[in-house]
Amino acid sequence: MKVGIIGLGLIGGSMAIDLKRKGFASEILGVEADPVNAAAAEKIGLVDRLIDLEGCLEQADLIVLAVPVGAAVRMLPKILDRISETGADDKTVIDVCSTKEQLARCVKYHSRRDRYVATHPMAGTEYSGPWAAMPGLFDGHACIICDQEESSAKAVRVVEKMYETLNMRTIYMNSSNHDVHTAYVSHISHVTSFALALTVLDKEKDEKHIFDLASGGFSSTVRLAKSSPDMWTPILSQNRDNVLHVMDTYIEKMMAFRNAIDQDDEDKVRELIQEANKIRRIIR
Repeated sequence: MKVGIIGLGLIGGSMAIDLKRKGFASEILGVEADPVNAAAAEKIGLVDRLIDLEGCLEQADLIVLAVPVGAAVRMLPKILDRISETGADDKTVIDVCSTKEQLARCVKYHSRRDRYVATHPMAGTEYSGPWAAMPGLFDGHACIICDQEESSAKAVRVVEKMYETLNMRTIYMNSSNHDVHTAYVSHISHVTSFALALTVLDKEKDEKHIFDLASGGFSSTVRLAKSSPDMWTPILSQNRDNVLHVMDTYIEKMMAFRNAIDQDDEDKVRELIQEANKIRRIIR
């Protein structure tokens, strides 16, 4: 199988490494618009061949759209248009984006919608670009397949096999539920980390040694603030309503802590922390 990967950053590059290493792909074709990233991907050896988009759509059996979601919404209909023009009934197209509703809407009535499988591998780091790609990134993580009933059974089987090769467990849900859940488990974490980083950076202007005191706890809490703005700006924009709802709830909880601390109410602070400790049932 020839796999074409459009976007050779952390996710696309890591897929390229493991799909070739584990024998799923006979050849990896890479498409990368950024010339610096393209040169790096070629030097690192992430792909067998760098190729233009047209060539990728013509030659690849499985096409992975691994670009920021804003670009994916623009590109996906055009990719399916091209598949429709060539009459190819054996190609499969997937995306790996963190939001799904707008992608689902933009191709809902496309004649080749059945060749597209909406996916979200729940894995990553705060780093980006070809240099961030690594083997084993997906091992043991969950992958969400959305709206599988809209895709052909054959296309879904190909994608399930691909994620099985990447050692991921598959979860199925619709696009709307996906975006709600990711707002809670992923998007709010990034917003919180960005805000904390900005808070500390403001303080650091006056107190130059504040980062000398940073411990492991601070580093782990704020590490997501290093994430790419090119990726996260469209994610937060496209999932706006869900993210705002989660932010409102988060602000309410912050105010509960603030009020208890302001009132020197140690019993209330303890109660809030004990309630938060219940997260152990979910995260061990």
